[in-house]
Amino acid sequence: MAAKRDGNQEEALDRALKFLSYRARSEAEVRIKLVHLGYPQKIIEATLEKLRSLKLLDDEVFARSWTLGRVEGRGYGPLRVERELRQKGIAKNLIREILEETFMVQQGRDKARALPGRRVKNKDLTDVKIFRRAVAFLQRRGYHDSVIAELLKEPIRDN
Repeated sequence: MAAKRDGNQEEALDRALKFLSYRARSEAEVRIKLVHLGYPQKIIEATLEKLRSLKLLDDEVFARSWTLGRVEGRGYGPLRVERELRQKGIAKNLIREILEETFMVQQGRDKARALPGRRVKNKDLTDVKIFRRAVAFLQRRGYHDSVIAELLKEPIRDN
């Protein structure tokens, strides 16, 4: 932990704004950063309130954006996205709501179906080694075992 600062609100706000300039952050991430920098709790709370009033800090907007980027950009499944959002300090009820909206039962299967194509296309899934690799890939991406089992029963086709 950094040395304790006498702390002035303006300096804490500047540090938080710099931290937010790299990418969007959750409220918990900004709080942890300010604590690490040694600001007193009173200054941290005032800084977070100022950021919320400026609409620069909103956990719901952050979580929706993070989820969208992870699902569409990287092909992550609900388990992986949930774990990442928990690590970012997002509330459980908000995570549940966002995941329900993002991963409807069929939609999750469709997203998972598109993923392993190039990895296992034209390969024999009856080969245990290839099958295990496909399962492990989908598990790392955060898909439920039931979705993986259903997906790998069907032949993988080019999408």
